[in-house]
Amino acid sequence: MSSNIRVITIAALFSCLFPGGLFAPSGLFAQTPADWVDPLIDTHESRWFYFNSASRPFGLVNLSPDTQTKGSWKSGYLYGDKSIRCFSHIHAWQLSGIPVMPIVGEMTGHQGMDVYQSEFSHDEETVEAGFHKVRLQKYDVTAELTSTVRTGFHRYTFPSTKDAYVLFDVGAVLAHGPTVEAEVSKISDREIAGMSLMGATSRRRKDTPVYFVAQFSQPFTAMGGWRDGKLEDVSGAIKGKDIGAYVRFETESETPVLMKVGISYTSIEGARKNIHAELPHWEFDQVASESKDAWNTRLSKIKIEGGTDAQKTKFYTDLWRSMLGRRIVSDADGTYCDMTTDERRVLKAPVDDEGNPVFNMHNFDAWWGSHWSLDILWPLVCPDVYSDICNTSVQMYENGGLIPRGPSGGNYTYVMIGDSAAPAITSAYAKGIRDFDYERALEGLVKNTGPNGGRYYGGYAKKPTPSVYKEYQEKGYVSWGNPLKGGHGNAVTSLTLYNAYHDWCIAQMAKDLGKNDIYEQFVSGAKNYRHVIWPEKQSAWVRESDGSWMKNFKPREMRFEQNGFCETSAAVTTFYVPHDPMGLAELLGGADAAAEKLNEQFEGSVEDRFHLRGRIHGNALVDYANQDGTGMAHYFNRIGYPWLSQKWVRAVQKATFSGSDPYSGYNGDEDQGQMGALSALMAIGLFQFDGGSGIDPKYDITAPIFDKVTLQLSSKYYGGSTLTIVTKNQAPDNVYIQSATWNGEPLNKCWISHNDLVQGGVLELTLGNEPNKYWGK
Repeated sequence: MSSNIRVITIAALFSCLFPGGLFAPSGLFAQTPADWVDPLIDTHESRWFYFNSASRPFGLVNLSPDTQTKGSWKSGYLYGDKSIRCFSHIHAWQLSGIPVMPIVGEMTGHQGMDVYQSEFSHDEETVEAGFHKVRLQKYDVTAELTSTVRTGFHRYTFPSTKDAYVLFDVGAVLAHGPTVEAEVSKISDREIAGMSLMGATSRRRKDTPVYFVAQFSQPFTAMGGWRDGKLEDVSGAIKGKDIGAYVRFETESETPVLMKVGISYTSIEGARKNIHAELPHWEFDQVASESKDAWNTRLSKIKIEGGTDAQKTKFYTDLWRSMLGRRIVSDADGTYCDMTTDERRVLKAPVDDEGNPVFNMHNFDAWWGSHWSLDILWPLVCPDVYSDICNTSVQMYENGGLIPRGPSGGNYTYVMIGDSAAPAITSAYAKGIRDFDYERALEGLVKNTGPNGGRYYGGYAKKPTPSVYKEYQEKGYVSWGNPLKGGHGNAVTSLTLYNAYHDWCIAQMAKDLGKNDIYEQFVSGAKNYRHVIWPEKQSAWVRESDGSWMKNFKPREMRFEQNGFCETSAAVTTFYVPHDPMGLAELLGGADAAAEKLNEQFEGSVEDRFHLRGRIHGNALVDYANQDGTGMAHYFNRIGYPWLSQKWVRAVQKATFSGSDPYSGYNGDEDQGQMGALSALMAIGLFQFDGGSGIDPKYDITAPIFDKVTLQLSSKYYGGSTLTIVTKNQAPDNVYIQSATWNGEPLNKCWISHNDLVQGGVLELTLGNEPNKYWGK
């Protein structure tokens, strides 16, 4: 009896200490992976697609509060802001939509968000993976948010009043630009429906609609609207530019108003079907619990033991981020919007014998740099979703004739430069993820390298640049003065290096498929990096059109990006040869000289924590705040200096990515899971410097920060059930591997093959605080 009283007393105490729940993120009592996730990490300078709380893994709906609603950068939820402007349902690459807001008292919806926004306090807020709760102080309304994959679910606890409203500011400027037009219609006294047409942007070049259906747990007493800032009588519908709508309720403080908001990019009926398929009931707590379960199912693919609370919080937040940003855009029945041709089409993904879609279509930011992050992590933790995204790419090739490097709402965007879909798709194939039409995928990748292919579109360009294609074919490099049309057009040296790596990726897949003609066509291109590495300067350099090296050029400059380079410096880009590290070393004077040069660059970057503030990428020696530099520490592993990889991987992981508060953790540009994936890989000690696209890809090994890491392998794709990594002598200073065994046998290499790893087994690493320069070399 006394012990029971004690348990109840402690539970009551915990309830007071942790009002957001017993298992608060990074708290002492967290028990499941999702409990460790902290969505607030590094939210002080957010980005529209960065912050998500009430979202499922890869969910179409990304429901969360917005404190800033204008612009792609420093928008969405910013931790330091004092007011919430709305709750909106889509925070995706170049997509936004359906802002709502509960208010009380005077109807102020027509006056805009500056007027009807409400102050809030973090002290009255709970933020978890799949759930957000906050009190709107201006209205004394408690808002709770959760979701299914395609439906947002709201629970609003209003005070007792006859004037409780839910605003639908569907014509407002939201994120990337204005809304062209919108509409809202009354379906019944419990349902409204509508659409917002997102205006084209410089990146997503076509107006793109998003549809919604909102259903309520109780009848509303009135519906109204506004146009051009003035209230307007609404008999049943309102349509046009700069419009919005509201519904009014009579409420009691003890009876919350619940609202389901189904979202679709295809039609109002598609949005309604998504509600019927995923949320046929009104059990809010059940859905919140199921959302947490969905996250735990994904996150528990990696279980960790040991480490500090902060390390566990950051690791599971990293893993959460890696499975958050690349959104589903198809309906529950597989219907999706295609914008790859001149006219908008509503199409449907292939279905199985029971009529269920074989895969989900996805929206995603650039693959640029994912060969050092998502392409490595996803095959280990979510190969099924990786397969979906490969299928999306092939489907868009079928629809529009090109494989995308960053689609948005069914549009091609040509984000960044190069052909970064090549390492993404070839890496999936190399690792046995082949339940997509890889023959067609290879065909599309080859087409992308042609004169009208995606490779020769500059960033967000409307058409390719034939002169760049012609010069690369003739010379094996792109020279200064022959820019791509579009963004990053002058990044000619970066483009040459990208092309060489991507040629190698295509060649590897072709060789494995027995396509020897394609292999021979591309394997020679893999050597083209040699045209833009100047041995005399030990650096990547810019070539003039006559073949001479650019004069008065420096490997670093105080600017966003150097001439000739894409968001980076020549000093960083010198080491961007993922597929031929020893060949690069030869150009730099040999392995010893290459290691010495790179080690000096790391030593010169310690004070800056391996990245420069203010996005001055052009002056970086080492850059872990942007994708092109995120393989640098692992280069040592491939040229016979594994102890330097061990040293600098741990140093970067600690200095750059270990932050677990709202002001640190990702350093400004997380790009839909890429930095989260990289940080997670560093924490468990696995990487692939070549992006994993080669035949029999290999994982580079460094020291994990945990005592034990257990990966549950997919039985659909792999032969083994678990991979376990065990460390002996784990300590903060013990970053160097002294010895290793694989399934009890000595392992004297600093890598392990993918084919061995996915058969399952135990990798045991003995650590120390001094380098063993003989192990792994």
